[in-house]
Amino acid sequence: MSWLGVSLPKKFPTPVLRPMAPFLAAALIVGYGVNSAQNAMMNSPEFKNDPRNPNVKAGGH
Repeated sequence: MSWLGVSLPKKFPTPVLRPMAPFLAAALIVGYGVNSAQNAMMNSPEFKNDPRNPNVKAGGH
């Protein structure tokens, strides 16, 4: 079948999700770990009053 002279490529039953599943799961685990570490570092005493910390209130220190 063609549409305006351009034929669509053939569809092949190529598995995509099943081979990628371990990598997607690893990406979720690594992302969760990085997020947890970043939150822990932002709440540490060393950076608790840093003005670049988004958890610091805008008015005072």
